[in-house]
Amino acid sequence: MEKQIKLFLEFLQNEKKLSENTLQSYQRDILQYQEYVEKSRINYAKAKQEDIKIYLEYLAEIGKKTSTISRNLASIRSFYQFLIRIKKVKNDPTDNIQSPKIEKRVPSVLTSQEVELLLEQPKDVDLKGTRDKAMLEFAYATGMRVTEIISLDIDDVNLEDGFVICRNGSKQRNIPLGSMSLKALKEYVEEARPILIKGENDRALFVNINGGRLTRQGFWKIIKYYKEQAHITKDITPHVLRHSFATHLLQNGADLKAIQTMLGHSDISSTQVYMQFQDSGLKDVYQKAHPRA
Repeated sequence: MEKQIKLFLEFLQNEKKLSENTLQSYQRDILQYQEYVEKSRINYAKAKQEDIKIYLEYLAEIGKKTSTISRNLASIRSFYQFLIRIKKVKNDPTDNIQSPKIEKRVPSVLTSQEVELLLEQPKDVDLKGTRDKAMLEFAYATGMRVTEIISLDIDDVNLEDGFVICRNGSKQRNIPLGSMSLKALKEYVEEARPILIKGENDRALFVNINGGRLTRQGFWKIIKYYKEQAHITKDITPHVLRHSFATHLLQNGADLKAIQTMLGHSDISSTQVYMQFQDSGLKDVYQKAHPRA
């Protein structure tokens, strides 16, 4: 891939005559994409549309602005079109992928009924079903980012006191686990995980059927599978579960500062975007209950 990137940048410089600043933007975007596919063990020449979508989701998750994500998609699309031109790949995986709309700050949010329907799909009748149920319940119960979830070790979860320690760089936060999530997680940790892992020294909390640490792609595919099983038409990604977690907490009267802490937002303005989804019923309660409403 390194050789193809070098050829691509030379093409942009010599044929397209791009400015130095624009050239650096392309280089930055493509090198970031290269780092991602290599870390995720994706063959860039055989990347599929779903791989690109998961990558864009990843960029959103690590805090990239919508405009930056759109530019990244444009850079990757140009790269693949160049590869097709020089006959290094046959298909462009960015085909039919729309750039995210800049005005849409918060993606689709599931209703409580849709969440319930989704979480009902995994059946704890086998190892995979037990793991999947625990994982989906956990994602919705904690609102953690998918990168944070797949990075968790077994020691990060306190099943006795019912909370998880989420580490993000030098920062750390404790997130409580609801009774449903705790029940599913205990069943997974006690009955399924010991069989799935290869040895007692394996520390990953959520593992794949081969015993290795679950990947972003694995997580994405699991959610997509159960979304289809539930016949939910909305697009559901791990990040949508995070947004649904925050929105439902707010709709049920949770304090915005507490939600900020659980989500790990350094700035409360990031949390305030959920106000647009606030249940109108809360306003009625406020109007009736507040002495100066």
